[in-house]
Amino acid sequence: MTIEQLKQRVKSLDVSEFGRVAVLFGGDSAEREVSLKSGKAVLDGLLAAGVDAFALDPQDGLSSVVGTEFDRAFIVLHGRGGEDGTMQGVMELLGKPYTGSGVLASALAMDKLRTKQIWESMGLATPAYRVLEENTDWDAAINDLNGCAMVKPAHEGSSIGMRKVSSAQELRDAYLEAAKYDSLVFAETWITGAEYTVSILERSALPVIGLQTHHEFYDYDAKYIANDTRYLLPSGLPDATETEFKELSERAYLAVDCEGWGRVDLMVDADGQSWLLEVNTVPGMTDHSLVPMAAKQAGFSFEELVVAILSTTLSATRERG
Repeated sequence: MTIEQLKQRVKSLDVSEFGRVAVLFGGDSAEREVSLKSGKAVLDGLLAAGVDAFALDPQDGLSSVVGTEFDRAFIVLHGRGGEDGTMQGVMELLGKPYTGSGVLASALAMDKLRTKQIWESMGLATPAYRVLEENTDWDAAINDLNGCAMVKPAHEGSSIGMRKVSSAQELRDAYLEAAKYDSLVFAETWITGAEYTVSILERSALPVIGLQTHHEFYDYDAKYIANDTRYLLPSGLPDATETEFKELSERAYLAVDCEGWGRVDLMVDADGQSWLLEVNTVPGMTDHSLVPMAAKQAGFSFEELVVAILSTTLSATRERG
């Protein structure tokens, strides 16, 4: 479905078709605070659009979810337990339609390492990497990564636990810090260049956003707190390049079997080579978030955006992984 077709679907919808909608947000992951902000924005948007929606925070376990009556769920849980296929599996067992990707795609996208391996297998460029362990040869590892790398916990979002390194000692220190968040940690070659993000509704890309920050990279503070992060929208890219980035992002999104909505992050080096970084299946929806910015550029109000995302749960033909 094209973006224009999605706009028309939203305009023609009777929101009573959704029934009672549980907006799942909060949870107990390291991204709880961001999820609370995203979830409140989504809930407010749905209520403003006339949807019968209510908040549901599974912080204390699944009893509140299993014991509550609702017709469908808008999942705005960031991080493990909500974005990784776990809550999606609960919804499958309950027989409740839900927003976003299915169990398999959610689990894969939450695992940055497996996502990279899938992209590699399909010939999609992503930075070279090394899995890190306690007995890693740190000198060899930093040399393999061209002397500068980004260390990442494989299963965290919002840049939590990530650090740029340029020496063997820094690599080891960053590994030890990242390992506090995740048992699986890897480092990938640092890409010097411009960063872009592409939001996707259904299977169609929204306008590309260019990101500029005074930080070393687009970290947690730059994403959610700082007011000096620059969002280039329009991106300033030539039309042909913007189209190329959109098509690449759609391929990367579908490669992991994503559906409903999401966001793909990529970088472009000095030679013009694009490098895929990761895909997010439950992107942020705060006042600093990128999906609402791109949707606004495409002509969606925030209320229309959340209704558009929720409308993907109405299709009887969706197949979950």
